Amino acid sequence: MRSFLLSTAVFLSSTAAVLAEEVNIYSYRQPELIQPLVDAFTAEIGIKVNVAFLEKGMVERLIAEGDRSPADLVLTVDVARLAEIVDAGVTQPVESDVLKANVPEIYHDPANHWWGLTTRARIVYASKDRVAPGEITTYEDLADPKWKGRICTRPGTHAYNIGLVAAVLHHLGEEKTKEWLEGVKANLAKKPEGNDRSQVKSIWAGECDISLGNTYYMAQMLKDPEQQAWADSVRIEFPTFADGGTHVNISGIAMTKAAPNKENALKMMEFLSSPAAQAIYAEANAEYPIAPGSEPDALVKGWGTFTADTVNLMDLARLRPEALRLIETVNFDG
Repeated sequence: MRSFLLSTAVFLSSTAAVLAEEVNIYSYRQPELIQPLVDAFTAEIGIKVNVAFLEKGMVERLIAEGDRSPADLVLTVDVARLAEIVDAGVTQPVESDVLKANVPEIYHDPANHWWGLTTRARIVYASKDRVAPGEITTYEDLADPKWKGRICTRPGTHAYNIGLVAAVLHHLGEEKTKEWLEGVKANLAKKPEGNDRSQVKSIWAGECDISLGNTYYMAQMLKDPEQQAWADSVRIEFPTFADGGTHVNISGIAMTKAAPNKENALKMMEFLSSPAAQAIYAEANAEYPIAPGSEPDALVKGWGTFTADTVNLMDLARLRPEALRLIETVNFDG
């Protein structure tokens, strides 16, 4: 009898341990964009995923929680946010042959603190009626006087445009970047304001002919009955740098320094980097998967192909303060 009770206790204990298998994520991404991934991971690996969706304050929260933080992983967009989290000292490097095989070198932190999952391109939305196909070839061309009074954009001080200017700075250097900013500013049809979709609305309304935007906004507009006409009035053009490719930004993941479920967290990072998981993620958010051999979904593929710039995104993150200084120096939003 005593032997039976002991064996039963061991069984119950092991069962409880299995049920306790979990991984905890702090995320800036909307729930609907990552829930399909969470469901797929739990179904395949058998580990429960708890997600806390945060609108802001992730770094501050992780610092305040310190070693007591329940978070194993952070999931966010924009290399600036990933760099901020790393610089705050609340992440740890992750060594994994699986991650190295699935994530190209330019899409992860050189010190392996964060790893990319999908990319989005910073492109030009061009009027189908007033801009000829192929008329825009480079980012440098946006400063050409031929575009005077024809460009719309959200504020230069927004994170998306700071990232682009950091890329310009990488390719052109400080003096030429300042000249480029002055040229683009001189070509603006109106004061920078609103978001990327409102710029496309301005093209539809005839207020400008081209605008800067992220690729995934096309999918969002096509799903919105009010905005579909805006999307139908433009096409996506993929400019490049004269000596490089098309500027991209990233969604990525990092393991927290505290990570109470480190082994489970690594399993999820490796799962999320797999071509199958990236296909789910890329379809949900209309972005580009980065695992070798993976492809975007049919809608995204229909926008055309491009060659991404090859600079490591962490290098661009380091240039963002200087990019912001130059944006403010030329009073781009004034």
